[in-house]
Amino acid sequence: MKHRRFRRDYFRRLLFVLFFLFCVDAISLIRRRPDTYREDLSLDRQAESHPLRNTSVFIASVHRNTEPILRSTWNQAVLNLVDFFGPENVYFSAVESGSQDETKEALMELKTALDQRYTSNTVSLGMTVWEQLEEIDTRPPPDAREPGWIWNAAESQFELRRIPYLAKIRNQAMEPLKQLQSEGREFDKVLWLNDVVFDTEDIVTLFNTRDNDYAAACAMDYKVAPLYYDTFALRDDLGQKTISLHWPWFQSPIARAAAERNAPIPVASCWNGIVVFDPAPFYANPPLQFRGIDDSLADFHLEGSECCLIHADNYLTDKKGVWLNPNVRVGYDEKAYYQIRTNRFPNPFWTVVGAWVNRLNACHAAIQSRLETRVVQTRLKQWKLETPNGGPQRDEPGEACLINEMQIMWSNGWMHL
Repeated sequence: MKHRRFRRDYFRRLLFVLFFLFCVDAISLIRRRPDTYREDLSLDRQAESHPLRNTSVFIASVHRNTEPILRSTWNQAVLNLVDFFGPENVYFSAVESGSQDETKEALMELKTALDQRYTSNTVSLGMTVWEQLEEIDTRPPPDAREPGWIWNAAESQFELRRIPYLAKIRNQAMEPLKQLQSEGREFDKVLWLNDVVFDTEDIVTLFNTRDNDYAAACAMDYKVAPLYYDTFALRDDLGQKTISLHWPWFQSPIARAAAERNAPIPVASCWNGIVVFDPAPFYANPPLQFRGIDDSLADFHLEGSECCLIHADNYLTDKKGVWLNPNVRVGYDEKAYYQIRTNRFPNPFWTVVGAWVNRLNACHAAIQSRLETRVVQTRLKQWKLETPNGGPQRDEPGEACLINEMQIMWSNGWMHL
């Protein structure tokens, strides 16, 4: 009896000590959360005199079924950017294709407003959803492979690859940049915008990342706060995926420490809703372009995001780095956006949850990363060994972007094979 009572008392004391340590840790985590830094443009005189006010910006975007956010916030946010930087300093380029809603009409409304401001722009309205379906179904014959198509053994037919398709559309949005250069007009920044809720302060804060010293700088994007969204393109400075969707996200000690300080985070790749580029590589000869991995590599059931590969191909990445700015948070709807606009993010509850989720997942994530990396490296090595005789040695600089997936266009969307 005494022995059981002793064990019970010992267990209670142990639980009390553990609970006390947990509380101390939780309080420490909550108190260490840094404030969010944002450029303050709340006063007219601050906006008028801001150093970035006359920055020239090439804005690019692609659209499909984005009508709700265009009409609720996005169009006006773009116009606010034009008003801040100056109509003469902005070029807007958008490409739409395959929408089932009124995205085309919403973009034309934006174009009308841009024209009224005398802001140069190109708004390209692509195929209808039925024309896109026809393109997907117009497969090459089994004995005549074409670029951008991959063999589906289960169906004994070729399928249109998703990533090269998206890369082609993004390159289309960038085409006016080349034409404008030939006319003697160049830009200080290239800004890519997803269909996210944002404001001018977000963009100015992003532009000022590391005092404008970067090859590219990205926001953090959210669909359901506080879980970040863009897992496909984000890799830490070691080229690894994140531990979890919770803050502070990263496996790399350097990236995780920067996240905990709310400082710019060094990464190998990011996109995360909004990304700004130093434009120099897009003016190089040949210019930096979006792409997918080679079809022959995709045959090994591998894929890589065009939004990740662009950083691997960018010669400025090694010189200036790619940086994630955790102070710039954007949402895919208004609810998510206003949930993440708090000064200290995440809130106390999710700060503690996030820290412990990452701690508990660290070992599992590390093992999973090693296993996934081994699969990718094995297939990549085999692909290199199968270099055709007489041809250049096969190489893929975006190894960190590669994942064990195959993505194809399907119906009015996409799917995995």
